[in-house]
Amino acid sequence: MDKNKDKNCSEESDDIIFDEEIDEDGKSDQTALVKKLRLKIKELEAKNQEYLTGWQKERADSINLRKRLEEEKKEFAKFAKEDISTELISVLDSFESAFKNKEAWEKVDKNWRQGVEYIHTQFLNVLSNHGVSIISPLGEKFDPQRDDAIESVVVENEKDNHKILEVVSAGYKLHDKLIRAPKVKVGVLKIEN
Repeated sequence: MDKNKDKNCSEESDDIIFDEEIDEDGKSDQTALVKKLRLKIKELEAKNQEYLTGWQKERADSINLRKRLEEEKKEFAKFAKEDISTELISVLDSFESAFKNKEAWEKVDKNWRQGVEYIHTQFLNVLSNHGVSIISPLGEKFDPQRDDAIESVVVENEKDNHKILEVVSAGYKLHDKLIRAPKVKVGVLKIEN
């Protein structure tokens, strides 16, 4: 056996030296040395556990951060289309204006009219594939959070009170976000004096 190992035990990280314990008879006391070593092992195990716990916490935080950043990235990508969608909606408005003038629309050549209607349908499908949906609340109860009332129409029937009687221009949502409110005419009950 190595003489240095007999006399002392060195812990390099803390530079602690355990001197050999000597009992009353001048003999080495191995029991006291073992106790010191066990105590040091417990301290090192506690420190090791502390480091392990800290590392696990940091790793979990890192995973959570990565997940949160991915979600934020998806949300950003989802609503990054809002600007272009808003611009494309003005093109849809032009289609709708053309379709509303029934008299002029019926005078157009039937094949040409069908072609334009097909293009309109394709256009709606492309927008739908990218999360844009039309809000046309005709006949529904007026919702001030969603609808833009541009006119009140006096009604005599109580069931038409606060009901949307006409959609002047459709509204649009991008996924669950309102990007343009529908412009509507709302029924208001005629109050008799």
